[in-house]
Amino acid sequence: MSIHDILHPKGWKATPGYSNGIAARGKTLFLGGMIGWNADQEFETDDFLGQVDQALANIVAVLAEGGAGPEHVTRLTWFVTDKRAYLDALSDLGRVYRKHMGRSYPAMALVQVVALVEDRALVEIEATAVIPD
Repeated sequence: MSIHDILHPKGWKATPGYSNGIAARGKTLFLGGMIGWNADQEFETDDFLGQVDQALANIVAVLAEGGAGPEHVTRLTWFVTDKRAYLDALSDLGRVYRKHMGRSYPAMALVQVVALVEDRALVEIEATAVIPD
């Protein structure tokens, strides 16, 4: 159950694992792109799913610094270097996502890019969160 208002037009097909839109009011947190390295800025894996796991853990850590949790996230933008790696990992990706984000499904977008600034990065995820008034 979302603490924000989910925007889903009447008659539209249900979305699998994301929301079309979110309406929220309160303190807004803007997180920069989180990649799959640890707190020491070191990659522990070159595996796509492993990097997603770490990037989501990084998002949760930064949210906590702002007094927020995954339930406050209103938007995620995913940048991946290989769309096929994302699609091939979908079933396991859901498990990893829920491990960090629970059953919170914000508005999301996925963009395939040629490369990310860190050469070993396979995924970068930006987040926006709103802590209600």
